[in-house]
Amino acid sequence: MAVRVVRLGSPRAADEGTRIGTVRRPPRGVAKTEFAARDWYDVWFPNLAPSLATMKLGQAAATPGEWAAFKKKYRAEMATPDNAHALELLAALSRTSAFSVGCYCEQEEHCHRSVLRSLLLEKGARVE
Repeated sequence: MAVRVVRLGSPRAADEGTRIGTVRRPPRGVAKTEFAARDWYDVWFPNLAPSLATMKLGQAAATPGEWAAFKKKYRAEMATPDNAHALELLAALSRTSAFSVGCYCEQEEHCHRSVLRSLLLEKGARVE
């Protein structure tokens, strides 16, 4: 059992389990009833998405310094008590359940999910 970090909308792995969308907004032009069937997500959990301002900072990051500023701001958001508890819960669940968390971005290394992966590992999650 473990948590996978995935790109939402990508084909699911056979043993992926519940897919959790850690995004600020649902996919455009897709009916809510189609989210799971189209491999977007089963459960929307925007609590672990960057705030709108932080998301824009990450999307605009063109240099390593700008990306570092995004990561610092996103990590600060994830350090709030509610978000830290959510990360701890997911880390604990990863030891007994299969599920995934994800975002729409094409490249994980330039997406909040790369930071989310690190945060989960720091909380002791089993990550594939």
